[in-house]
Amino acid sequence: MLMHVMRRLIRWFWITAALIFLFEAWLWDRLEPITAAIIALLPLQRLKHRVADWVRRLSPALSVIVFALPIGLLLPFKLAGLWMLARGYWISAAGTLVCAKMVGLGSTAFVFDAARDQLLQLGWFRSLHDHLVLWRAWSHELVDPVVQELRTNLAMFAPRRTGRAVRLMLRLRRRMHGVQGSVKPG
Repeated sequence: MLMHVMRRLIRWFWITAALIFLFEAWLWDRLEPITAAIIALLPLQRLKHRVADWVRRLSPALSVIVFALPIGLLLPFKLAGLWMLARGYWISAAGTLVCAKMVGLGSTAFVFDAARDQLLQLGWFRSLHDHLVLWRAWSHELVDPVVQELRTNLAMFAPRRTGRAVRLMLRLRRRMHGVQGSVKPG
């Protein structure tokens, strides 16, 4: 019994970790084009091209520093968000943390796009990149069946099927009350 419970807890731990990883990957995929669009709107075309060309000419080791720079620059904002959270300023904290996350992922995606070739020349970075690609596939293998089951169950509550779902819930409720009513206190 204990082993069964432990297996279920471990499975849900890995599913939760996979969901977090997939959420990060989803954010990366969604923010990269948004960042590109925002950068395209900025009237600093020459500066943007100069920065991208400069990053492309860097050595692989310096590219790692430039790649990590947005993370380091946003750390004070994330810490401020956590401080606000600890003080009970929920909305300000959430806004700060969400903005820091979006700016961090977006700028990191921009730098990664510019420095991809240099970064992948480093063996350890290529290995990390390949592992992240494998982890993403593994996460999908783990999470996709759970998501599909949720979609199937939630489809019952679609607007055109609501009447059926309500009838099913009422029938289950009647059965539960019937079972509870038939048990006599001893």
